[in-house]
Amino acid sequence: MTLNRKVFLAMSLCIWVMVVRLLSGCSAIGVGKDSGDKVRDLKFTVTASEEVPEELQKLIDEKKAEAFKLTYTNDQGLYIASGYGQQQSGGYSIAVKELYLTDNSIVFRTELMGPQKGEEGGNEPSYPYIVVKTELLDEPVIFQ
Repeated sequence: MTLNRKVFLAMSLCIWVMVVRLLSGCSAIGVGKDSGDKVRDLKFTVTASEEVPEELQKLIDEKKAEAFKLTYTNDQGLYIASGYGQQQSGGYSIAVKELYLTDNSIVFRTELMGPQKGEEGGNEPSYPYIVVKTELLDEPVIFQ
């Protein structure tokens, strides 16, 4: 084998190793990894329906019959909306269990709670949803 051919094979092997490492997600410095660990809790306010931006409220009205997850931003902040679709009666509420920032995302976890025992929910279907407003951040929202 000639020296040029040996050098070519060695360089090809090195390039192949780097490509495999890149494609497998290995990283020497950990760039791009999100451990999922909480960096900090986010402050938020539950937004009353009359305070929801008009464009977001239109989207909610279009989607409320089915479960939905939406985000909306404007110069006022980040709005995060989660709906549970049509329920057989009223009396449902939604609790925000967690809203926090990780290295690369925002985690939003809610829970639908049914009517209290003995509480009359009525016979009309309802479409429970919640909208919260928090600081304006660019990270994607992960709904749980």
